[in-house]
Amino acid sequence: MENQSIISFDEFQKFVEANPSVCFYLSTPKCNVCKILKPKVVELIGTKFPQIRFVYVDLNEAKEIAGQLSVFAVPTILIYFDSKEVIRASRNISLEMLGEQIERYYQLMFE
Repeated sequence: MENQSIISFDEFQKFVEANPSVCFYLSTPKCNVCKILKPKVVELIGTKFPQIRFVYVDLNEAKEIAGQLSVFAVPTILIYFDSKEVIRASRNISLEMLGEQIERYYQLMFE
């Protein structure tokens, strides 16, 4: 799975429109929880949901994205299907619950 990064809101919107499903991982490099959680989210998406594109967003470089999407806490995970945000998880994230939520939409879309 490629590890792509986006820094402008215009790039963000174009990426959402160009892909049927995207997982955005929004955090900052100094967030220790984010550093531990990110590889686990990458693994979850890569193994269970291979059709979902994973994108990392560094909020230190992408302040416009944080403002436009009302992201006030890190880490924040945004899942988009058909250009619509369907899942938003912030701060205290359960990977098990996140996987269950994604699975519902994923099955409707790809299976």
